[in-house]
Amino acid sequence: MASAVHVFGIRHHGPGSARALVAALDALRPAAVLIEGPADASDLLPMLADPKMVPPVALLAYAADDPSVAIFWPFAAFSPEYQAALWAHRHGAAMRFIDLPASWRLGAIGPDAPPPADEAAVPAVVRDPIGALAAAAGYEDGESWWRDVIEENPAPGPVFAAVADAMTALRDTGPTPVGREAAREAHMRREIAAVAKDADGPIAVVCGAWHAPALAAATLSAAAGDQALLAGAPKRKIVATWAPWTAPRLAMASGYGAGVVAPGWCAHLWQTDAADIVPRFLARTAAALRRDGHLVSTAGIIDAQRLARGLAAIRLRPAPGFEELRDAAIACFCDGERARWETVARTLLVGSEVGHIPDGVPLAPLLLDLQREQKRLRLPPEAADRELALDLRSDSGLDRSVLLHRLVILDVPWGREADAGGSRGTFRERWVLRWEPEFAVRLVENLVFGATIAQAADGRLRAEFGKAASLAAIAERVLDALTAQLASAVDAGIGLLEKRAARTDDCPELLAALPPLAGVVRYGEARRTDAAQLGALLRRIVVQAALGLPYACRGLDDDAASAMRVAIIAADEAVALAALDDDARAAWRQGLQALVDNAQTAALVAGAAARLLHQADALAPGEAADLLGRMLSPGRPVADAAAFFDGFFGGSGERLIDDDGLRLAVDRWLAALDADAFVLHLPLFRRTFADLDRTQRRRLLDAVSGAGPRGLPGFAPAPGADSLWPQHFARLAAILTAKPQERPDDE
Repeated sequence: MASAVHVFGIRHHGPGSARALVAALDALRPAAVLIEGPADASDLLPMLADPKMVPPVALLAYAADDPSVAIFWPFAAFSPEYQAALWAHRHGAAMRFIDLPASWRLGAIGPDAPPPADEAAVPAVVRDPIGALAAAAGYEDGESWWRDVIEENPAPGPVFAAVADAMTALRDTGPTPVGREAAREAHMRREIAAVAKDADGPIAVVCGAWHAPALAAATLSAAAGDQALLAGAPKRKIVATWAPWTAPRLAMASGYGAGVVAPGWCAHLWQTDAADIVPRFLARTAAALRRDGHLVSTAGIIDAQRLARGLAAIRLRPAPGFEELRDAAIACFCDGERARWETVARTLLVGSEVGHIPDGVPLAPLLLDLQREQKRLRLPPEAADRELALDLRSDSGLDRSVLLHRLVILDVPWGREADAGGSRGTFRERWVLRWEPEFAVRLVENLVFGATIAQAADGRLRAEFGKAASLAAIAERVLDALTAQLASAVDAGIGLLEKRAARTDDCPELLAALPPLAGVVRYGEARRTDAAQLGALLRRIVVQAALGLPYACRGLDDDAASAMRVAIIAADEAVALAALDDDARAAWRQGLQALVDNAQTAALVAGAAARLLHQADALAPGEAADLLGRMLSPGRPVADAAAFFDGFFGGSGERLIDDDGLRLAVDRWLAALDADAFVLHLPLFRRTFADLDRTQRRRLLDAVSGAGPRGLPGFAPAPGADSLWPQHFARLAAILTAKPQERPDDE
């Protein structure tokens, strides 16, 4: 071979591996640096050295004919591959990716692709070789073992030679790689051989530790059989670019398979000298807690450092890791309260960094589409809050609103409505705009749903339709689709609503669907949407819910009755809002009347139904007074009477001001209550009248006392009240203002 090949087996996103790799490259001074990554994206590799490229970033490759088929390769500042690329750029060395091309990887994804291999059939040593080494060393998990031996070991020794020896031993005792893993190693060997043939100097190969033994055997002609492994590979035209990434998405919890437990801790290891790792991390922890208002002393930091080192010694670790520092911080900074630590743990261990891509880098299709829309609508992204008032009657106002609503569907809240939902019936919307860097990442993640903002929003809504657990949830998403003018999603949602409504007899579910559907029907005109197709469905659900009301409201406990009252009131408002035809409104009122007439209906619900009928003039004033008199008669249990009273007057106590019959029925009931029952239900009475303002309360008092024109029949002040009341008031004031020891014994 013309040039010597040196293979460095690393841990993806390992700061210890990155530090050791940079030292090894400084010592080797290779002429070429070959990195595990998609070979057909090598032309993007030098962009990592751009000063304006701020990690974390991800190499993104997607199918040209279907951008939703995509693969990401994230890079952090502490990733060995990223540091290898920077080293090659600084020293003028050639650099390229050598793994299977992304076009081959994406070619294996799709309806015509062969089924993926069964992961369960892959031996454990192949799935997790580091875990196998950890088990042999007596560790419970590979992550802890690797951190102790490599990442956080103050004196790790000849890292790469030891890793290669360990992996060689594992591969010698395990099965031979097959399938995609075998093809990957075959392709990397061929790439190494091609570079080594013409390179003028040593070659450094940076790859995952598991592959190191297989690549060290590369020869000028490559390993026998490599060509056969690569023959007939499926291919697909791709587009590759860089996309911003975030620290939380480097974490294992984000679902990224090669992630790390604590990206923030890894960044701290990379940025900090070995001697300062423990004290600086504890100082950062103390500062974070102090910002939250907690007291952390300097002595506490010293104690925490001693405790962390003691814990590491007890646990036989070479140096304190984040677990020891966490336990020491909880003990010394948080008084043993883990909940206090959790308030700063995510910031310290995960981080919130967002990457940045230079302007000259080709953008992912969703980002490119957003830029086009921002330019067309004259809405440049800004980091500061900016208020935006929109008039939906103008083309520009409507288009801006549609874009902002579509982005909200994609979980990119560039704009937040100042009065969300409150302006649906008008032609005005008010937004507050603020662009955050991580929104670009969220857009890239939505590539799975489509290549443009409209396609992605439509696709995401369709996916959420399939996950919706209720009619109400589907109806809310249909309203979102109409607001964002996504016709395809609207049709799909309406079709799903019709099927779901036809199959369900769950009255609460039907009731919950009415408010969002009524909003669609009522406010479609303001957004230039055709909601007529929903009118018939809404009418059918109203009738279906009305028929089910008597059966759904029998034998309810207090909590269920309260929930049903809220649902019925919201549904009644929806029926009124949608301006349905007479037959539909009549069917709804018949359902409410059935609740009132059925003795098995929960009293709270019956009272609410009676009030709604009274408000709609379907229950005449005299009939309402008679009904209230019966429901509050002494023959009914006090609890049932109180519940009916709460249902009828809850939130609408002003009706007592002008309705003599209702007021008289309530007065007779209250007068008949014994003292204990009256005191027991005082909170209920207070809730009933809590919504009355000062003027309304004054009018009600005048009506009750007879001072106003609508006093209770037969009610008159006591004889001599004009002279007795001042004396009585003075006596009460003296009692209330006197100190306890000054009060008479009988008071």
